[in-house]
Amino acid sequence: MSDVIDRPIGVFDSGFGGLTVLRSLVEQMPNEDFVYLGDTARAPYGPRTIAEVRRFALEGLDLLVDRGVKALVIACNSASSAVLRDARERYDIPITEVVLPAAGRAVAATRHRRVGVVATESTINSMSYDDAFAIAPQIALTKAACPRFVEFVEAGITGGDELLGVAREYLQPMIDAEVDTLILGCTHYPLLSGVISYVLGNGVTLVSSAESCADATYAHLTQAGLLRHRPREAHHTFLTTGDASDFQGIGRRLLGGFVRDVRQVSLTGSEETPAGR
Repeated sequence: MSDVIDRPIGVFDSGFGGLTVLRSLVEQMPNEDFVYLGDTARAPYGPRTIAEVRRFALEGLDLLVDRGVKALVIACNSASSAVLRDARERYDIPITEVVLPAAGRAVAATRHRRVGVVATESTINSMSYDDAFAIAPQIALTKAACPRFVEFVEAGITGGDELLGVAREYLQPMIDAEVDTLILGCTHYPLLSGVISYVLGNGVTLVSSAESCADATYAHLTQAGLLRHRPREAHHTFLTTGDASDFQGIGRRLLGGFVRDVRQVSLTGSEETPAGR
């Protein structure tokens, strides 16, 4: 068991948004090593079909499992919606995703049983949040796809008139439904929590799928006896299917020096290319 405990945790995302999940994971489990893979060459997943997302996600998860991770975190709402059942049948290690933990936290947080979800088109179309709330039929669920939010985040834009106008348009259904709790159902969206709170007002509780996912991962590893407890210097590996220098630049713009030493990988081979080459 000790050799398994010493293995890293694999984190998969379609691109950069999952870095918000990784940051939450590191804050909660500072002694753990992590391997993060962002499939930026084929991002965004949001407009893609469920079949495409499933195939791409399984390729990414296969790579992480081949690197010997002790657990998997699917840090992408679109991928979680498309591949979770297949992944749990395919891999014999703990797997955490972002949909069910966020839904559970929203049920606990809502005061008037009116919950909203903002997410990508793929996540909304998958009906994954409808399924997640099936155990809480008393909840009135309002959903909205917000595809341009990802564009703003990856451009490093978190304010300004254009973003504010788009946010008001996307969030109007939430205002009309008088939701009191909103799930940020894409891991990019916590980086826009300022403008979202501004539009909706302080009376609406925002539920970050990143934080909820980190809570669930901690619980799964603890239950499996796989959590490192002794203080140590942890190692974080960053992999991308796209350009490593671009990933490192955008990652640092979003999350500062947290992102470093990024390497480019192929999901059809094992070669790695460091940033700057």
